Amino acid sequence: MTDSSDNVARIHKRYTLTTFTPSSYYVSLAISIGVVCLMVYISSLYYFKTDKNLVYAIPLTVVALTITQLIDRKILKTEYSKSLHMSAFGNLLWLVTVLGGMLSMYVFSKPQLAYLYITEGMFLFASFRIGIFTSTIGAKVKTAWAICLIQPLAIFFAFVPYHLWTPMLADVKSLTFGIAFLLLGTAWTILSDRATGKLSRTHKMLQAYVAASTRNDPAQMETIIEERSEESTVSTFQIVFRAKNNECRLVLPDVHPGPFHPIGGSNITYLIYKNLNFSAMVMHSVSDHSLNLPSKSQVDLYLSSLQKSSAIQQGVKCTKPVSVQVNRARAVGMLFDKNAVLILSLSPHGMEDIPSYVKTELEQYGKNRGFERVLIVDSHNAMGEIIQENDADDLLKAAKSNLDTLMTKEKMGLEVGYSNSESLKISTDDLGPGKIAVVCLKIGDEKFYLGWADSNNMQNGLREHIANHLSKNGYNLLEVCTSDTHYKAREARNKHGYFEFGSLAKFDDISAWFLQLASEAERNLSPSSFELLEQETRVKVMGDKQFEDYSKSLDRAMRITQGFLIGTTTLFLYTLL
Repeated sequence: MTDSSDNVARIHKRYTLTTFTPSSYYVSLAISIGVVCLMVYISSLYYFKTDKNLVYAIPLTVVALTITQLIDRKILKTEYSKSLHMSAFGNLLWLVTVLGGMLSMYVFSKPQLAYLYITEGMFLFASFRIGIFTSTIGAKVKTAWAICLIQPLAIFFAFVPYHLWTPMLADVKSLTFGIAFLLLGTAWTILSDRATGKLSRTHKMLQAYVAASTRNDPAQMETIIEERSEESTVSTFQIVFRAKNNECRLVLPDVHPGPFHPIGGSNITYLIYKNLNFSAMVMHSVSDHSLNLPSKSQVDLYLSSLQKSSAIQQGVKCTKPVSVQVNRARAVGMLFDKNAVLILSLSPHGMEDIPSYVKTELEQYGKNRGFERVLIVDSHNAMGEIIQENDADDLLKAAKSNLDTLMTKEKMGLEVGYSNSESLKISTDDLGPGKIAVVCLKIGDEKFYLGWADSNNMQNGLREHIANHLSKNGYNLLEVCTSDTHYKAREARNKHGYFEFGSLAKFDDISAWFLQLASEAERNLSPSSFELLEQETRVKVMGDKQFEDYSKSLDRAMRITQGFLIGTTTLFLYTLL
């Protein structure tokens, strides 16, 4: 297990908090209107003991809600959707307080405290607004205090009978509890903002994240990340197959896609594919998020360097593929001169990024047995957790056995055919813009097929479904690999934060696409040579330390938030009792 994988896993657990926001501002608007109407109805019947004012109170409240949402947007210079989301959650909080107060009155028989709960809910709403204004929107604390009561007060005046305004707002208990909630909200926003320590302020990072994820504006986040990134030399290997009628290549970059769309190298796999004339399969190397490129400028620097790649090996022969299975681990290998390519997988059992020590040990094992290079592909073709030690050991056993077998294999002439999905017009949001491709390798008298998908992993069992479908039609599929792109066509409101291949597209459709491309790749077969290219590029990468710092900062911020939630809830329950 790598440090960055562990830290990224911890950070990713916090992702689910961002899925609480309604998927559309129309939903938030509907929630807000429904909630305030229900709150007015309950307050009129159970607190004010009359339904005579409902005819005008409900329309007035809805008007007040709508106008103040627009005022929030104007003053804070924010998107209307944020104003609506904030309003929906705040009014829900107020409704919960009203309902809790109603329950408390009946259970504890304290009707004299009836109006307290309406006023208390208003102040809780205002306290919530202070937290959102300062953390998500970026307002200063003074500004948040100045405008936090605009919407709550407007709604209050709209549905509370005017003769109760003064006694309710001047009530000592209401003011005491209300000010306490406002102070708690203010203390939270100050302390949570400082939770990041040496890093950029928590709220600044949150605002940068929101700008990137909701407005597709990565500038702020990239600036923060790049400032803390470190220079490193990354290698990129390409096996270029040159035939009379076509050219294609397998690309193995050391950089890792990410950190998340649309930041930095999140779409690096498609950009490489496009940069290499749409005739490349961009594989996932044994790398992790520490090798993320932090910004578009570093991505551009990396892409331009690929044009300077140097040829380090050429040939016209290779071995037939070797496949070795050890328990759940599978290794598919080929030998180009003295350069081995190993494709590792645990499919249909899931896995995360292959640990770096697997690569280190296999490279040393290959060197000891006379191989010039061992290039390792992480097939990344089934969803799972961080790889456990027993599975990693099995991958090593399968790969080492594969290398031993490759040493005994005869090298033969090579024919290559390639086909991508550019002409298929595939449209599904669980694929990146590179879609899918197939390369056909004819070695000796046998044909072998390698599939590729520009996607962030695959549904468990999809690889086997494709392989079985192709096998029934006479095609020997070696493996299907994904690029692990972090591109997202649209927001995925699930625990992963993305759509893995096969989660939206149907398995049968996917298999049919690969079959069509395999047939086309076979028709494109022609005698081919191969060339091994290498390029070393000096770029900034995120590094392990940055993820560790972010992970610890998030943990501190969450502990502070949990503490204030407990405190606020305790005070709220005290008011009910």
